[in-house]
Formats: sequence, C-alpha cells, structure tokens
Amino acid sequence: MTTNENAVGTAKVLAPRIANAGVDDQRRARIFGVLFVITFATSIPAALLFQPLLADPAAYIAGGGSDTLIHLGVLLEFLLIIANVGTAVVLYPIVRRQNEILAIGFVAARVMESVFIAAGIIFVLGMVSLRQDAPGAADLAVSLGALKDWTFLLGPGLVVPVGNGLILGYLMYTSGLIPRPLALLGLIAGPVLLVESLGVLFGVWQMTGAVAVLVAPEFAWELLLGIYAAIWGFRRSAPILAMSER
Repeated sequence: MTTNENAVGTAKVLAPRIANAGVDDQRRARIFGVLFVITFATSIPAALLFQPLLADPAAYIAGGGSDTLIHLGVLLEFLLIIANVGTAVVLYPIVRRQNEILAIGFVAARVMESVFIAAGIIFVLGMVSLRQDAPGAADLAVSLGALKDWTFLLGPGLVVPVGNGLILGYLMYTSGLIPRPLALLGLIAGPVLLVESLGVLFGVWQMTGAVAVLVAPEFAWELLLGIYAAIWGFRRSAPILAMSER
C-alpha cells in the first residue's frame, strides 16, 4: 500500500470523528446557553417570591405571607443551583483547551456561588420553621433575614463578578467562541459589579437606588451570552473548536 493510499485511508477513518467532535461541541454550547437562560428563569422569580419575607421577617413569622410561595421560591433556587453548576460542567471540556487553570477556576466559582445560594435557602427555611414553631421569635427571624442578605452579597455579589464576569469573559474573549464585543461586555461587567458589591460590603452605599444600576452590565452580559449560545452555539471558526478535531 502506497503512502497516498495510507493517507486516504486515515482521512476516511478520521472524517467521522472530526464531524462528531464538532457536533458534540455545538451541542455542549447550546446546553450551556439554555442552562444560563434557566438561571434567569429561576433566580428572578425566586427573588420576587422571597421579597415579602425578607422585607419584613418579623411580620412574616407573625402570620403574614404564604409558606407555599416561599417553598416554591426554595424549589426555584434549588433548580438555580443545578443550572449554575451545569453551566460550568458543560463548558469545561471546551474552554480547558484555551486555559485549563481558568476553566477549573470557573467551575470552582460556580460551585462557590451555589454554596452561598444553598446557605441562603437554609436561612429562608429557618424563617419558615420559626413561623410554625416559634412565631414570637421576631429578633431571630430578622437575624436570619440579614444572613440571607449576606449570602446574596457574598455569592452573586462577589463571586459572580469574578467567575462569570472576569474569568468567563476572559475565556470567551481569548478563545473566540463568541463575538469579541459580547465577550468584552463580560470583562467590563465583572469589575463594575465587583465595585458595587465591595461598596456595599464596606458600607459606602446601599444596594438600592442609583447604585443598583451597576448590576445592569452583568445582567446584560449573562443574558445575552445565554441567548447567543442557546440559539447559535459557539463560533465554528474558534481555534479551540478546531483543536478537538485533531
């Protein structure tokens, strides 16, 4: 068998593998996008459902509000945790080709964010239990509500701008998986949200009013990223997608 015949035979063997690798990457990209959209579909309704409880925990345990709605919010946040971790797990096999350390860092950031969310769920359920078992423990309810607020600041407030903003934005920008102007939005949104959260942490301002606008870039970045990946997948011209074909 000649060298040319060997080359032709090798090409025939590799062609299906190359095609399958590309299909797998695009499938992962769309799953990644759908999971990101799910994080919005779960976190926003959950925050709205928790709002009456967190606005006045003492009034809630005294008899106001609905336990069923709070339990629904807890379920949504549990689904949020699954979607959060899923975005990192699905993306890891692709972005590790660009930078394995940062790819692991993104997974770690998503896990840490989810830990804070889970802690917040426990504090919310603690207030529900107080309502049922100790409706007079208003001070404890207020404390649990404050702890829930702290978990939001530490998780979505401080971990997200580093993980979803800086790390994910950098991976997307350098890999070319999405249009660079969109990835640049992530690199801008992360530091903006980090500044907002650090200001709240150190008492410079409250997470209300005009300061709340600083959340908008991160909100837009994550939503647009999720929609883009869910509909179009990743750019086929990205060098790290070609790496899977070698």
